[in-house]
Amino acid sequence: MSGALVVEGAHVVTVSGQEFVDGHVVVEGGRVAAVGAGPAPWVPEGAERVDGRGCLLTPGLVNTHHHLYQWATQGLFADGTLFEWLVGSYRMWAGMDAAVASQTTSAGLAHLALSGCTTVSDHHYVYPSGRGDLVAAQVEAAREVGVRLDLARGSMDRGQSLGGLPPDEVVESTEGALEATAAAIDAHHDPSFDSMTRLAVAPCSPFSVSRELMVRGAELARDKGVRLHTHLAETMDEQEQCLAEFGCTPVEYAESLGWLGEDVWFAHAVHLSDEAIGKIARTGTGVAHCPTSNGRLGAGICRVPELVEAGAPVGLGVDGPASSEMSTMAGEMHQAMLMARARSGPTALSARQALELATTGGARVLGRQEELGTVEVGKVADLALWRVDGLGHDVIDDPVVALVFGAPPPVERLWVGGRTVVDRGELRTLPAEKAAARGRAAHRALTKEVSR
Repeated sequence: MSGALVVEGAHVVTVSGQEFVDGHVVVEGGRVAAVGAGPAPWVPEGAERVDGRGCLLTPGLVNTHHHLYQWATQGLFADGTLFEWLVGSYRMWAGMDAAVASQTTSAGLAHLALSGCTTVSDHHYVYPSGRGDLVAAQVEAAREVGVRLDLARGSMDRGQSLGGLPPDEVVESTEGALEATAAAIDAHHDPSFDSMTRLAVAPCSPFSVSRELMVRGAELARDKGVRLHTHLAETMDEQEQCLAEFGCTPVEYAESLGWLGEDVWFAHAVHLSDEAIGKIARTGTGVAHCPTSNGRLGAGICRVPELVEAGAPVGLGVDGPASSEMSTMAGEMHQAMLMARARSGPTALSARQALELATTGGARVLGRQEELGTVEVGKVADLALWRVDGLGHDVIDDPVVALVFGAPPPVERLWVGGRTVVDRGELRTLPAEKAAARGRAAHRALTKEVSR
């Protein structure tokens, strides 16, 4: 169990409706025990006391969509469309094994933790045959870094020989994918309140997955009591392919498969009609908005203000480092705000609304809103303390504007369940140098074959 903790003097943004310019947070047993204005009303015996003056305290950021393995293949196919980028990348991803999965998870999660992220949903869908237990490798690596991992166990069963986009060597059989996903859930999914590891069923996308895998995947998830995740409506190419192949839009196709509901979330959802937004909102289906990746690949701009207005759960995702490079969750708040304003004007998304997407919005998308996403008594003590009194940030009076509008301020402290993960900008779990070395090793492993 984590030790007791008291933070005083910080500007506390609970993201549940209250802010305290000079506030306190008390943590006991890994959960928030008190939050409010002024000094802490009591100090638990043996508690660490943290001086929060000059800092902004927020909930830890919740990343609702990532591909950690892509840490190894950043900066490539820089001017390609999504489909062009995928075709080129699959050649390297075919070299995936458990060692690479572990190394990239270490590097990617270390980078995210250093930028204020405490929960990460990773969508891993490349499982070449005979390469070890990739899921176990990721789970172990995440525990070492110390952030929460919501692992969306992906799958592809529709290779090029069946009209899909990925080469056949990186896809699984339908039965093999379902059996491996069920085994991963049985081995690693922890449904407890403060779980460090959760699993979801996550067939990759309409152009790499059969109808059978989508339907049976949904049945598997609901039988196991876990959530469902996939990519949807990311590009106009996908829209046109769905219309040509299935005679309907991506959202209509998802609906026909039983893939709308409060236990489902889609990555991207860029190209949505008013009718599609209505369906998503009415069913409680979540959306992981990934603005940097969408911009990098020229996919378009998600209609976030309309989704939020309709009541849909919307969170933010960094997406794979190979299509967002060194982006962070704080960077995604910035990009989400700018993209919404580029589409709809300066009132489309405020700094505080962007922070809501990155915290309570993400928790809602992952079905963890009772545990995560706000600083409230009884919730887990996943907290980020941002230093906003340094050069540049110190001349912005509103610390939330300082966090979202410009370059992200440094993370002074990061706690996951009250346990220190980052202290004064340095990882206290896995040394950053070791994480970086692992990332470089993975890069060499995946790029060596195609560079010959």
